[in-house]
Amino acid sequence: MLEESLPGPGLFVVGLTVSDAIRPKVTAILDGEQGMGIDECALVSRRLARRIEEAYGEEASYTLEVTSPGADQPLVDARQYNRHVGRTFSLKLKDGTEKTGTLEAVEDTGVQLAEEVKEKNKKKTLPAALVPFDTIQEAKVVISFK
Repeated sequence: MLEESLPGPGLFVVGLTVSDAIRPKVTAILDGEQGMGIDECALVSRRLARRIEEAYGEEASYTLEVTSPGADQPLVDARQYNRHVGRTFSLKLKDGTEKTGTLEAVEDTGVQLAEEVKEKNKKKTLPAALVPFDTIQEAKVVISFK
């Protein structure tokens, strides 16, 4: 139902939750390869509300929220990385290690990260190396207010 409500191939579902309450809250989290604007959120919200009413009747009691992930939210889909090339990332890997560095490129199997490491009280940037998607537990853009 949600996938059919998307206006085109540029948007994709990042998450969907339905609260277990008397009046359920349906939260659809969407993103796009170029981001997602308020107009797209509104369009998907209207389409999804129509589909819910068609399936469950106009008397169905629910709250609907269609949103995009916040800047502080981890990336969960490989398609989210492309628009962040050149930004600083913090990666937590499945083996427990953490890496911070500049996202240099996105490939089919992972990301090229130029890792920043500390050496004798200095920061050093290593040449970009591939970090496979299947080794990443969590990836976040590092927000900087410079």
